[in-house]
Amino acid sequence: MFRTFTLSVIAFVVVIGLNLTACQPWNVQAQADDAKSNPMEQTQPLPSQLPTPQPPSTPVPQIQTYSQVPDWARLVDIQPINPNIQLDIRYGTVDNFLKKKLYPVSRCLLRREVAEKLSLVQQDVEKIGLGLKVFDCYRPWSVTKQMWEILPDPRYVANPERGSRHNRGAAVDLTLVDLKTGKELPMPTDFDDFTEEAARDYPDHDPEARRNSNLLGYHMERRGFEPLVTEWWHFDSVGWQKFSLLDVQMDKVP
Repeated sequence: MFRTFTLSVIAFVVVIGLNLTACQPWNVQAQADDAKSNPMEQTQPLPSQLPTPQPPSTPVPQIQTYSQVPDWARLVDIQPINPNIQLDIRYGTVDNFLKKKLYPVSRCLLRREVAEKLSLVQQDVEKIGLGLKVFDCYRPWSVTKQMWEILPDPRYVANPERGSRHNRGAAVDLTLVDLKTGKELPMPTDFDDFTEEAARDYPDHDPEARRNSNLLGYHMERRGFEPLVTEWWHFDSVGWQKFSLLDVQMDKVP
């Protein structure tokens, strides 16, 4: 009888063990299913553990080191070439749309070829009692980058990913002045007026301002400059593509 009881106990233990083994995968699967159905119960990273988003950086285009610029393509100061050209370099002062001084010195630097063409324009307009007043010439690439961060509008500021004609020393912003009075001629808007009225093709310009703008455009185009349609004051030198982008500061140019 004792042997029969022992065998019964062993059989009972074996059966219970088999049942527990069979139930275990179901329990594990059930726990996994519960976790999926209750995502809030899963471990979530704390805000301090999340990666800090980084602002997109501006890709830097190929910029030539100034010491590597050949002699024929070096920047020159317009004043020794033609001292009659008046200067009002706005970014060398706080009188600009950024309201801060961006250039260490107020100079009009251009590639020699461009400067010589601008001198010819000055000589042309002097024959009719007028002169040129320049607002901006060469502009370091890093300054264009600052402008783009404030005004990312390609109608008025060049995208620094491509750079501008100003960064190449091949563009000039200017107006006309009366040599007798020294005053600027009426133009469609003030310099750096970022509105539709500054465009050369704006239909409602004052007639006198339109004539003066067209007169400036005529003399500039005659000597090899191309007007920018969105800014009556801006002109690019024909052939600007042959000049590289630069970021040399104005006080570092001899």
